[in-house]
Amino acid sequence: MTALLSIRDLTVTYRRNGSEMAALKHVSLDIAAGERLAIIGESGSGKSTLALAIAGLLPASTRIEGCIEWQTTERRLQSEIVIAEPKFIPLGGRDIGFIFQDPSASLDPVMTVGKQIAEVAHTHLGLGWSAAYPKAKTLLERVRLPDPDVAMRAYPHQLSGGQKQRVAIAAAITAGPKLLIADEATSALDTIVQAEIVALIRQLVAEDGMTLLFVSHDIALAAALAERIAVFRHGELVEIGTTAQVIDAPRNVYTRALLDAHLGLDAEPMLWRAGRPA
Repeated sequence: MTALLSIRDLTVTYRRNGSEMAALKHVSLDIAAGERLAIIGESGSGKSTLALAIAGLLPASTRIEGCIEWQTTERRLQSEIVIAEPKFIPLGGRDIGFIFQDPSASLDPVMTVGKQIAEVAHTHLGLGWSAAYPKAKTLLERVRLPDPDVAMRAYPHQLSGGQKQRVAIAAAITAGPKLLIADEATSALDTIVQAEIVALIRQLVAEDGMTLLFVSHDIALAAALAERIAVFRHGELVEIGTTAQVIDAPRNVYTRALLDAHLGLDAEPMLWRAGRPA
């Protein structure tokens, strides 16, 4: 498969109060066009830092070394990189969609749901407002939000956590990104809603031919969604392989420990076995 992006020797160091901490250490991996790759690991393993580095969302004080090469464009990261604001910087205008962990923080609380999505369509697709609003409603229908007409006029605080995450997903896919990054996008939701969101993401990725980077600490969810799994620990990539390889025959002792710690993973089929990609 053709690589959508290649990461080479990526090291990310955070600076704070005169001290430094390496969150990623010499990470190299390829993400193929159209694949679903899960990044798993415990808190502080560097998985979210990798997602933010790819999207260009790291703060200005961060030192970044290494290289991220894209299929159609290349963005080299120098030893020092300055980002004016820690906000989404799209590649090629609209290449990356990002779903954050907490939709309450990522959605604007004083703007209606419909206007927020329409604004993305207006900004990144160049649609006039008369076309952007119908586009927003169509997207709310695609993410299966109940009563899209009412939701268009609603504010985020009027929606449940699962509904807000559906809105965030709709905003992330508005511009037709090549890469969709879901950074712990289900961790704040209950188990039933988690399964619904995972199924929705899988469907949207398949329908739109997107590449998916799914960041999670939940092995079962990651395995249900991904074709490959990359395991991170202390900022290092310790194992990567197909879902079957990593789940059924882990090579790294840390991966085995993660599997052993997941209650019931070996005892019953659960979500990941039912949803394992062919």
